[in-house]
Formats: sequence, structure tokens, C-alpha cells
Amino acid sequence: MKKKSMGSGWDDVRKELFTSEEINASNMRVAVINEFISARKEKGISQKELEKLSGVKQPVIARLETGNVSPQIDTLLKLLATVGKTLAVVPIEKELKKA
Repeated sequence: MKKKSMGSGWDDVRKELFTSEEINASNMRVAVINEFISARKEKGISQKELEKLSGVKQPVIARLETGNVSPQIDTLLKLLATVGKTLAVVPIEKELKKA
């Protein structure tokens, strides 16, 4: 039996611990959150200001941005609309499927 080296990278470890579907879902969550954060910052809106504009409490926004929670779709749509974005259902790119 061949031993794996101690220097295995995160991608190797991740593939051993998670299914490709779980990895894809995680990658998509990260992409959506990063796009949301970028849009908020491009607009120059603080989390507190976003609370006033969207009605979503600042601590909820902070937890979403740090990835500590998976937001309800209604909350995410409300926040995205406030920063001028929306969600779209599109085919998954081939690179994402390879994960």
C-alpha cells in the first residue's frame, strides 16, 4: 500500500473529505458571497448603511460575509438587489464540475 505524503495540498485533502457536489456547492457559495462583498464595496456602502437600505440587520450581513451562515434565499436576494445585483440560474462551467 502506497503512503500519501504529509505535504498533500488542500485540494487533495478536500477531494478525500468531500464529494464533488459538496465542493461545487461550496465554490458557488464562495463566488456569490465574494461577488456580493465586491458589489457592496464598489458602491461604497458599509454594512450598517446596507442594513438601513435593505432592512437586513448588520450582524446578519457580517455573518453572511464571513461565511458563518447560509442565508435564506429571500435575505440574499434582498441584499443583492440593494447593491444592484441579482441571482441567475445558468449552466455550471466545466471547470467547476472538475472540482
